Amino acid sequence: MKSTPRPGARIELAAEWFRLLGDPTRLRILHFLENGRRTVGEIVAALRTSQPNVSKHLQALHQGGLVRRERSGNFIYYSIGAPVVFRLCELACHSAMTAARGRYVTLLSARSR
Repeated sequence: MKSTPRPGARIELAAEWFRLLGDPTRLRILHFLENGRRTVGEIVAALRTSQPNVSKHLQALHQGGLVRRERSGNFIYYSIGAPVVFRLCELACHSAMTAARGRYVTLLSARSR
């Protein structure tokens, strides 16, 4: 039987995910992994950043359960561990764009008066 975390623990887990998703490099890594599993080298090349930087972010994402890793021969492949993360990002991006459009329209209206 699976136990359900107490409400405070659930809030802490959600807060950890949002902390992880609050970094642009981590979001770019997740976006790149959306198309399938990748090695650190492939992620480094795609993001045009350093290997230590990518490894640091992958470690955090792995510890948070957002990515999985599996060894195959001499390589470690990273993939999405929680596909729901894309829905969260989609909702956040859509809401942010809607709010930005609203502020822009308000600004234009104020200037035309």
